[in-house]
Amino acid sequence: MAALGLAWARPSLAAVGPGRSLLTVWLEGGPSQRETFDPHPNDPAGLVKTSLGGVAFASFYPRLAERAHLLSVIRSLTSTEADHERGAYALKTGHRPEPGVVHPSLGAIAAWLAGAPKVLPAHVSLMKSSWPGRGGLLGPTFDAFKIASPGEHLDNLEPRTAGRDERRLAALQTVTAAFERSRPGAPLRHRETLDAALAMMRSDELEAFKVETEPAAVRAAYGSSAFGQGCLVARRLLEHGVPAVEVTLSGFDTHAANLEGHREQAALLDPALSALLDDLHARELLRSTVVIVLGEFGRTPKINAAGGRDHWPHAFSCLLAGGGLRSGVVVGETDPAGEKRAPRDPVPIADLSATVVAALGAQPERVVDSGEGRPIALSSGRARMELLT
Repeated sequence: MAALGLAWARPSLAAVGPGRSLLTVWLEGGPSQRETFDPHPNDPAGLVKTSLGGVAFASFYPRLAERAHLLSVIRSLTSTEADHERGAYALKTGHRPEPGVVHPSLGAIAAWLAGAPKVLPAHVSLMKSSWPGRGGLLGPTFDAFKIASPGEHLDNLEPRTAGRDERRLAALQTVTAAFERSRPGAPLRHRETLDAALAMMRSDELEAFKVETEPAAVRAAYGSSAFGQGCLVARRLLEHGVPAVEVTLSGFDTHAANLEGHREQAALLDPALSALLDDLHARELLRSTVVIVLGEFGRTPKINAAGGRDHWPHAFSCLLAGGGLRSGVVVGETDPAGEKRAPRDPVPIADLSATVVAALGAQPERVVDSGEGRPIALSSGRARMELLT
């Protein structure tokens, strides 16, 4: 794509070329690779065969196992960050935290590549998240629009009483006009923000956030949990053209009772993610949507005295699917005995981000200006060609 070459590009809202949407399923807390997508024969969770010959998932994921042919698995992600906040930053941006710069998350990059936002926000975070994706050097326009309870009534988007909004807007216009007279020529970003908010409030596109119109059987397939309904809202947003959606499932920080904790999490994740993949595939949205499923790091191969697993950034897993990516690829391998820290065929998180950026239709080496004359690449890694179409 010539339009996405290596030319220096300052962040802007101008369209920079067609891209794909990005769906991030964020497993907050750091899921154990051995109780999810990289189990070993003697692990307490047990194994379930998948639709990829010779590949097993933890037994907690029978539905995802049936859909594994739609996926690729990286079992050898490596990071240097064992702290939750730093780890989340690294996985979501592909960069280590640095003083003086905030790198854009992959969701922000996907929204930026899609061009100027339409009526709905270009980057949406569903469910409570400690560290939702940020626009960083691309600007606050690409910060995630946060919805803590997807599928429920959206606050502050409907008029409370007849005429109240009109009176408040008229008063605001009076104040704004006075401010503009005192500062002629000064840009007023709040006017742009207000206009965008009003356009969304008055648009039929808000129906994307509502799930009550979905058939009962569809809602049931996703599960009755808030996370399940969040996944359903995510599908609806992608249908409405939102280029970046993140859904968070928290609760993976299992320093104690790891097995029980992962069993509970899987009871939410397995049906919801399976239904989401089915819907995206059936509606041909998977062709245009890059899907990543991951958390901030993995869990120690050895179980601690509390029956838990501690932070382990040295070798962990993620799932990939969708447009621009191959399916059925398994990258890397960890030591079944847990003695070796380094996995076979390690994939640094920078390489994961580069692969995702490439799948979105951009060149990972492309640089943008940090705003202080400092060029920052979208990714500092190397795209893994075996994962790309």
